[in-house]
Amino acid sequence: MGSVVELYEALASAPDERARARLIAAAFERLEERYPHLPDLVTHQQLRETELRLQKEIEQGRADLSVQIEKLRGEIKTDVEQLRGEFKTEIEQLRGEVGTDIEKLRGEVRTDIEKLRAEVKTDIEKLRAEVKTDIEKLRGELRETELRLQKEIERSRNSLLMWLIPLMFAQVGALAALVKLL
Repeated sequence: MGSVVELYEALASAPDERARARLIAAAFERLEERYPHLPDLVTHQQLRETELRLQKEIEQGRADLSVQIEKLRGEIKTDVEQLRGEFKTEIEQLRGEVGTDIEKLRGEVRTDIEKLRAEVKTDIEKLRAEVKTDIEKLRGELRETELRLQKEIERSRNSLLMWLIPLMFAQVGALAALVKLL
């Protein structure tokens, strides 16, 4: 059957309810074949699961960054302590010269720490912006899909009503004709 008129004629000429049900099921099957993407639409639940998964990944990223920062702090602290130990005997001999070098190293370490903090902060902000953009894009796509689906459903419903109402009038006419014959 290729059209709604043929479906109507087949339903009208069906010998019993079982045959009509089979015709309707076949029509739904053709509808599913024509629109195979309908089962693949994103649901609110799937969107929420994706959002929760992304939030979990962000939290994991934050935790990883925190561990790396702490590791860097520990390494820097270890390096400074190691330098202090190595230069302790030399400090006694070259106190003035080494004092200047230590201050220079401290300044460099602070600069490096500030650079690392700035880089990590920038990376975190960039990641947040990307995730926010992705979430908004997904929400927009979901809204568009939802609107398209609503329009499709409305069109199908109107089309079905357009054919059912005349069918009902035809059945009433047929019943009236039968009653007149009796």
